Amino acid sequence: MHTPELLDLAQKRLLATYRPQPIVAAHGRGAELFDVAGNRYLDFCAGVAVCCLGHAHPELARTISEQAARLIQVSNYFYNEENILLADELCGVTGFDRAFFCNSGAEANEAVLKLARRHFHGTGETDRVRVICFERAFHGRTMATVTMGGTEAYRVGFGPPLGGIEHVPYGDLEAVRAKMGPDVAAIHVEPVQGEGGVLPAPPGFLSGLRVIADEYGALLTMDEVQTGIARSGKMLAAEHFDVRADAVALAKGLGGGFPIGAMLVREALAESLPTGTHGSTFGGNPLASAAARTVLRVVCEEGLMERAAARGQRLGAGLAAVAARYPTLCRGERGLGLLRALVLQDQVQARDLLGPAREQGLLVTAAGASALRFTPPLVITDAEVDEAVAKLDATLRIHSAAHGGP
Repeated sequence: MHTPELLDLAQKRLLATYRPQPIVAAHGRGAELFDVAGNRYLDFCAGVAVCCLGHAHPELARTISEQAARLIQVSNYFYNEENILLADELCGVTGFDRAFFCNSGAEANEAVLKLARRHFHGTGETDRVRVICFERAFHGRTMATVTMGGTEAYRVGFGPPLGGIEHVPYGDLEAVRAKMGPDVAAIHVEPVQGEGGVLPAPPGFLSGLRVIADEYGALLTMDEVQTGIARSGKMLAAEHFDVRADAVALAKGLGGGFPIGAMLVREALAESLPTGTHGSTFGGNPLASAAARTVLRVVCEEGLMERAAARGQRLGAGLAAVAARYPTLCRGERGLGLLRALVLQDQVQARDLLGPAREQGLLVTAAGASALRFTPPLVITDAEVDEAVAKLDATLRIHSAAHGGP
């Protein structure tokens, strides 16, 4: 079918829970995405930090095909080899000790919440149920995770929120300390707030949270759904800040495009979710596990963590140069590794630039109201980074001219 017919069918059959751009993706290759009309785009969205190996990576495609021909699902009533090996390899590259597998970042964050509360139930501290979260945070779209998230608009219309979740400004240690007490089970934080505008933790913030959590006997848990699996230039973004969490939520890049989520914990929490207290029907299935094992192997063998750091610096420098050329539109750039944002002036809406960028052949996303987010595949090349920056420059030049800019 052609694009107009497909878009009409989408309008008829899909719930309007999203606001997709008017293209219909057909196939991809690395950082390139092609629509059904044959148009080429440079994909600096990559499934929102999901397709870390790019589109149609031959090793990942081969793994998924071969594993699907062997075994897809057996349920958690039985072990499967791929999942056992993934747990060992994932713990090995992250420094954690135990793994629980699910299907998404929201599930992983819910698992972290349940772990924190059940841990203290098991120690007899049954009043420890409160969790400190942060304004502008994003942890998922389930009832629990929209409560954990710090954006009120995502909670409107869904009835009473889950109790025991409180929010404080991101980066404000004194605000955290003011909320602490003997009933706090955990502080839950993103090392970089992705959906909130690509905001890296201020210096000393994460280490300060570690001190506060330890002082009050609470857990420090992290959401690395968007930052994990080498996106920041480290396997986990918390490594940039030299801070260890007690538990971490992962998803997105872990499967390279195949749905998988994980919660990793320290050995001290190994008994915190005893048999029967939590589960996931598809969690840890052989197909997802095989895909994730291939992602980890390619990331490590091909040096994609180091590439994310180097290409991230190149992209950051390019974004900073563009921002300097259009000061009436831009304030600067920020981010870590290949999670970057062009920060816009308050009067400029990021969403208003998505279409013009697409017309230049560049796909990006909005993060908050005034940040354009860049999350290209980790296999991105220097030439593709430079091409993206040039397309962005053209986008802003046309936008500036159309709105009376210099």
